[in-house]
Formats: sequence, C-alpha cells, structure tokens
Amino acid sequence: MPPFNQTQLTIYTRKFTKLKQGGTPYGKAPHKPIFLLTLIELIEKQLITENRVTITPELVATFKENFSLLVQTAHKDDFTQPFFYLQSEGFWFLRPKVTERIEVYIRSVQTLSDRLDFGYFTDDLFDLLTNEYARLFLKNTLLDHYFADTKAEFMRVKNAGRSYLLDLETYLLNEKEAAYIPVQVTDDEEIRFIRGGLFKKLVPKVYDFTCAISGMKVIAVDGSSLVEACHIVPISISGDDKVTNGIALCPNLHTAFDKGMIGVDERLRVVVSPSLADEITSPYNLKQFHGQPLRLPFGEVHYPKMDSFRWHMRERFKG
Repeated sequence: MPPFNQTQLTIYTRKFTKLKQGGTPYGKAPHKPIFLLTLIELIEKQLITENRVTITPELVATFKENFSLLVQTAHKDDFTQPFFYLQSEGFWFLRPKVTERIEVYIRSVQTLSDRLDFGYFTDDLFDLLTNEYARLFLKNTLLDHYFADTKAEFMRVKNAGRSYLLDLETYLLNEKEAAYIPVQVTDDEEIRFIRGGLFKKLVPKVYDFTCAISGMKVIAVDGSSLVEACHIVPISISGDDKVTNGIALCPNLHTAFDKGMIGVDERLRVVVSPSLADEITSPYNLKQFHGQPLRLPFGEVHYPKMDSFRWHMRERFKG
C-alpha cells in the first residue's frame, strides 16, 4: 500500500466533519456527505480510477441508493445538488466542456451531464482517497459524524452485496423481477437518466457489440463501441427500457430504423421500405439487407419482443 500524508489526512478529516449544509424544514441537508461517500465507494470498487469524475448511471444510482439507506427524513435525493454545491468546500471543482459554462446550479442531471467535462478533487485529497487506509478512515468519519443512527444498517446492506444498481441491471436484462430496489421508481428525471444510461450500455453488450443487421463490430481501444442501443418502440410511448425492447444497430441503420426505412417482419427478417430511393450499386445501400435474418443476442431471455417489432411495422415502417 502506498504511503499517505498523515497531516493531510488530519486536515481533510476536519474538513469532512465541517461541511456546509443548507438548512431545510427537515434539518441540515445530507447531500454533500452522501455524495462524498458515493465517490469513495466507486473509488473502492475501481469504477473511478482517475481524478476525473463524469456523470454516469452508476454514479447517480449509487448516490440515490446510499441516500435511501442513510436518510430517514423527507429530504429529496437530488443528485445534482451536491455535485454542484460541493465546490464551496474548496476541494471539489467542475470543468465544463469547451464553449460551455456551469456558473449556476443546474437542476437537470442530463443538462449538467451535457455541459460537464468532469468533476475533480484537489490532488492531495484524491491521493488520500486512493489509499485504502486513508479512504476507510474518511469513510467512517463521514458515517460516524453524519449518519450514526443509520450506519449499521447501511454497512449491513453493503456487506451483504445487495445493490440497487445490480438489481436494476438484472431487471432491465429481463432476467428476473427486481427484488431489491430501495429507491422509489417514480417519474423522476434522475431515475430516467440511470435507466436510459443502462439501456445504452446493456443492449450492445447482449448483442456482443455487434450490429444485429450488418454484423459490424468495432470496439475502440478505450472499450467504446460504434454499435448503439436502439429502442424498437420509443421509450416515450412504451415506457419500456428493458433490453427486450431494444436492438443493437450501427448509427446509420439506427437512423434508418427510427425513420421507418427498415423494419423487421414476423420471421425476424429485415424488411427494406419499397419507397426508399437507394443506389443499389453503393456498398452502403440498405436494400442489400432485405430478407436477411436478424442477428439475435445470446440468451433467449434477451431476444427482442415480437410485439415491439409488430408495433414498429404498423406505426413507423414506410410500406
């Protein structure tokens, strides 16, 4: 284990017990210490490995889970609040994307994500958080100081390996009904951000990052894929973000599917719209895929629902 600076640990222990918490009708706002605990947990799990924190479904979901386990008052679990206001403590900063500004509090998690490049700690604090002993010490400092009454149950749940995020992934993969979801599933923008982000991640994964129509499979050095998650029935209509309402497609075929230029018939074969003006001599023409069987994901439980394709042929396909 690399050494750490004991003086710096003493300084940040004091800072962590003197966080500026806004007053509310329910008492002091618990958001900042929960946000710090969430970042510590993701560093512990190596989901954060460098001092560049982006807004991911995993980050938002873990924050909301921790909030539900630690807070017994009627405070709302707004993720964007501590992400922005932790800047007032002097050890957390936000770097906006080029041409963007984040000068005032942004309530929408999607808007904040769109404008943010990353958040980051001071280097000395991040060094402490990557040291196992110092990280555990600061974690217990936060729990003991702000959540003494709920710490034991929080630790019991965490040590048991139960997770809202993992259970939600299993649910979206259609592998079982969710058994452990402490967060109330309401019409909440942050919940939609989590589920939408997981849908975009899980659909390409079950298709082995391969386009279900073209067979294209391109994975970059950083692990990202050109294949995209496409809703068969739009989420705005179906409310369905399970992988069974999805199909993995490369960008041009995703656009063609959304516009009804292509569809999938009862035999799970590709149908190309007869009204499409397509240059058949081009290697990129869509008509080359007409009649081709769909490449299905591994595991029948992940297969796209036939009812969804029927809806798409009826409501979107330009026959």
